[in-house]
Amino acid sequence: MDEIARLHLLQDKLKHYNQEYHGFDAPTIPDAEYDALYRELAALEARHPDQVRADSPTQQVGSLDLRRNVRLVRHREPMLSLNNGFDFHDLQEFDRRVRMGLGVEAVAYCCEPKFDGLAINLLYRGGTLVQGATRGDGEKGEEVTANLMTVKSIPRRMQGSEPWPEWLEVRGEVLMLKKDFEQLNQRQTRAGERAFVNPRNAAAGALRQLDPAETARRPLVFLAYGVGGVSPGYELPDHQDALLRWLGTLGFPVAEEVQVVQGESGLRAFFENLGARRASLPYEVDGVVYKVNARIAQQRLGFVTRAPRFALAHKFPAEEALSTVEAIEVQVGRTGTLTPVAHLKPVFVGGVTVMRATLHNDEEIRRKDIRVGDQVWVRRAGDVIPEVVRVVRELRPADTVAFEMPLTCPVCGCPARRLPEEISWRCSGGLHCPAQRKQALLHFVGRRAMNVEGLGEKLVDALVERAWVTEPADLYRLTLEQWASLPRMAMKSAENLVQSLERSKETTLARFLFALGIRQIGERTAQDLALHFGTLEDVMEADEARLQEVVEIGPVVAQSLREFFSGERNRQIIAHLRAQGIHWYENTRNRQAVQVLAGLTFVLTGTLARYSREEARERIEQAGGKVVGSLSRSTHYLVVGRDPGSKVAQAQKLGIPMLDEDQWDKLFKEINA
Repeated sequence: MDEIARLHLLQDKLKHYNQEYHGFDAPTIPDAEYDALYRELAALEARHPDQVRADSPTQQVGSLDLRRNVRLVRHREPMLSLNNGFDFHDLQEFDRRVRMGLGVEAVAYCCEPKFDGLAINLLYRGGTLVQGATRGDGEKGEEVTANLMTVKSIPRRMQGSEPWPEWLEVRGEVLMLKKDFEQLNQRQTRAGERAFVNPRNAAAGALRQLDPAETARRPLVFLAYGVGGVSPGYELPDHQDALLRWLGTLGFPVAEEVQVVQGESGLRAFFENLGARRASLPYEVDGVVYKVNARIAQQRLGFVTRAPRFALAHKFPAEEALSTVEAIEVQVGRTGTLTPVAHLKPVFVGGVTVMRATLHNDEEIRRKDIRVGDQVWVRRAGDVIPEVVRVVRELRPADTVAFEMPLTCPVCGCPARRLPEEISWRCSGGLHCPAQRKQALLHFVGRRAMNVEGLGEKLVDALVERAWVTEPADLYRLTLEQWASLPRMAMKSAENLVQSLERSKETTLARFLFALGIRQIGERTAQDLALHFGTLEDVMEADEARLQEVVEIGPVVAQSLREFFSGERNRQIIAHLRAQGIHWYENTRNRQAVQVLAGLTFVLTGTLARYSREEARERIEQAGGKVVGSLSRSTHYLVVGRDPGSKVAQAQKLGIPMLDEDQWDKLFKEINA
């Protein structure tokens, strides 16, 4: 497999893993494996910058669990992720990049513990807490205000003397102290209830469940680590350590272990010192966060798409334990990928009882020579599903059994095959396979695809088990009475679902292409195809050479598209969907209009009245423009909505033109004219 093909493969794999971890709280690979694949992808994208997609995991932050019935709220300033470091070489490179970026010989850093809890955003107006939300996908999170009101260490009203900012976002972590966790588990055991496996799961579960009374029964604490947005004109402290002290004067708890150090040697000493004291700390930490201390220097360094350049999360080494492979089973994913999974003798690793580990593919199993009955070292780095690091061959029993990948799908019995350019085996059953059918349907109705609200995993399971749905078009054929007869479905819920299905019929070509679940086709590629060709028929009839004329589409993606649209069954599925009334506006003017904003870069701030942040981004990108998260001298326009953040002042300093929503609409009307 060449580098470009590997790059595209990693983009899609990591995007899926990211959704599993952040959106569903159900990761299938451990942190260590994800981090390794992420670093490989970042290195490939650095060598091939023209292959970086907007939906690449290197350009995104987190994800949302769209299955939960919770209100989503937008952060005034995005809650970005942090770049990770795993060894002292990464630390040295971070310090070198910062010094070069600032043009200085030495830098002062603020060092803080990296808490192992749930990141939250608190919004205060006039000094009073009005809203709390999880990080979510960085742009918006799940509102958990009522639950956060029960956390005693979160001030309902800021302390200290006024004037406070008109509004302020305080960022921090909700977690559970080790001693409180032990006492909680003792109470659970005495009551005959299930004990929790670690403090993070207990804290996150308490905060994200729907009953504030249950949250109040958990001994949660809050520790602040920074500020998001602040009302215009209010001057924050000019150093990170001073900012934390200022938050302390307002009544927000901050970590006692915070320390300002000088240069790389200071960073290394803090990391080693905190690591040595890790077991004695009152709370769980999984690493150290380094931040350039001077906030003006932070602004000079700026941000990449998903993370600040002025900060680094340096992780502690993953923990390991010895276990036994009791069995290896094969699971089937949405695209038919057969993934071997090891069933392990239960072992306690890093605060979690581990019983399963993904083995990725049969080549990986052969490389590590993993057999049923082997003693293996298991590494956990914050996941419930860890990785098998290595086999202890000295302890191998005589009766171990080597693994053989099945030649047929374990779910439907269809033949399994492996394409020459791929590592994994795949079921050839397509939608005939119940495992693929369920995952394909969930993908089809997803928010970024056809956006059908109220159709979650349990309903899809019921539909497939009853054989009511064998392809996506069947969803539109079901009657109201059929929907209402499903488990836990009242008539009102069924009516809402039918209405949502009806609304989904009016969509865009890009969403429809993405919803089809074509291998290698993410949101950005689907959008590129729609903009380039304009009509579905042109996409379906294009040969591989024409497909490769589309920006960022190479031979692997072109082959995947050609194979999909050459399949008679896939063409039938599309025809059946069109027959059910799914439609979109097709006009070659769209392809001409794309050139109008080509080369222009936009930044969005505040809340727009007529568009969501996602809709605004899509509108700009469909006209050929680019949307980024932070301002720079190369930014062409700042689009300003209601309650804008500090970007307005930044734009004024940089001389960047600003458009309010009416001016922005006028710009598009002029384009259409």
